[in-house]
Order: sequence, then structure tokens, then C-alpha cells
Amino acid sequence: MSIPPGPAGTRRSGIRNVGRALTCAVFALAGLLFYVSAQTARGTDLRTDNSLLSLGDVIRQRSSQNQQAQAQLADLQARAQDLTDQQAHSPADTAQLDGLRLGAAMEPLQGAGLTVTLNDAPPNATARIPGVAEPNVNDLVIHQQDIQAVVNAMWRGGAEGVQVMDQRLISTSAVRCVGNTLLLQGRVYSPPYVIKAVGRTDALSAAVEADPTIRKYLQYVQAYGLGWKVQENGELTLPGYSGTTELRSTGGQP
Repeated sequence: MSIPPGPAGTRRSGIRNVGRALTCAVFALAGLLFYVSAQTARGTDLRTDNSLLSLGDVIRQRSSQNQQAQAQLADLQARAQDLTDQQAHSPADTAQLDGLRLGAAMEPLQGAGLTVTLNDAPPNATARIPGVAEPNVNDLVIHQQDIQAVVNAMWRGGAEGVQVMDQRLISTSAVRCVGNTLLLQGRVYSPPYVIKAVGRTDALSAAVEADPTIRKYLQYVQAYGLGWKVQENGELTLPGYSGTTELRSTGGQP
């Protein structure tokens, strides 16, 4: 005997229809998501997208590109200097130009000087002095303030020129550190950090010894084993600056 459809049968039929519609909608949405993902990846692995590279990888990549650009710039500057020399009207003009280039750190500089080397503490370093607290990670690495203190002391000591790592400093040079990585004029360096200056060695040494920031750094050298070496040089040769001298405004942005 058949049961005529009533209100309950009608509700069950409506629920089944709604369920089928929701199922179709879910599958359609899933298909759309797969399509969008495929278009975004375009056959590549999303996990290796360049936007997911670490900051360190990006910095190293930019440093390599900057190094290549600086080499090209140095070659162009050498050609420009040759053309300038050819156009000089008199020996006095040439002498004046050479003096300006030397003062702007564009020419190599030779003479007696001082070399200071800074380095991180050994791995797993501990306190070397009784009663001194055990170090944290910031106590064991070279910071921007340490490098800048040495550079500033050398200038105060009458340095004729200063070099950090393999780069000559000019009036617009800025020492920047990210962690224990040095960023200098578009290139990246790791410790040990070598700072050289040409000038009177006694005056340079006295300025370094008198600097309060360096004195504080030397306390960490004794306590935790940070690297510190000072060497007087009878003859140093600093390279001429080979980077760009163009000033750029950031529009007030950092």
C-alpha cells in the first residue's frame, strides 16, 4: 500500500535538493581554487617563490649585483679620468685636479698607519672573569657601534684616509649592521672586520685608546673573548674610492 506524500515527505525531498545544490557549489569552488593556484604558480613550486627568500639571501644577492656594478663603475671612472687628463690645459690644472681627487678619496693613498681588527667571540664563549654574568648572544658579536667607534676615533686622530674591509670611506659613507653582518656601500661583509687608516701612528693609537665606546668594548674583550687586534704599519696602501658619488634624496623616508 502506497503512502501518499504529506508534509514530512515534502520536507525530506526539499532537504535532499538543498544538499545536492550545496555539494555542487563546494565542488565548483574547489575547482576555482585549483585553477587560481595553477595560474599563480604557472608551473613552479610555490614554496620556492622568490618572495619567500630569507632576508639574508636577498642581501647577499643584492651585494653580488652591487659588486658587479661597482666594478663597471670603476672602469668607467678610469676612462673618464683618462679623457679628463687629455683635456687638461696646463700642468697646474692637472695638479689641482689631482689634489681634489686625493682629497675626495678618489685616488690611492700610501703612508704609515694603523690597522684595527674586530671579531666575534668564539662559539659557546662563557664569562672569563669571576663574578661577571654569563653572556647573551648580543654580548658575543660585533655591533655597528663598535665599528663606527673605531672609524670615528681614527678620523679624530688625524687620519688622512680610512678603509673598512676592502672599501675606502668617503664623506657620505655609512656603516650599517644587520645582526653581525656589515652593510657598507651596497656590499655585505662578515667578521672579522678590518679597519685601516693612514696617518701618524702615535696620534691614531692615542685616539683609539681614548675613545669611551672602545674602552667599553675592551671590557667585553676581557670578559667574553671578543676579538681585538691593533697593529702599527710602516707602510699602508689604501685604494681609491670606486663607487658612485651621486647624492640621492629619499624624500624623507628612512
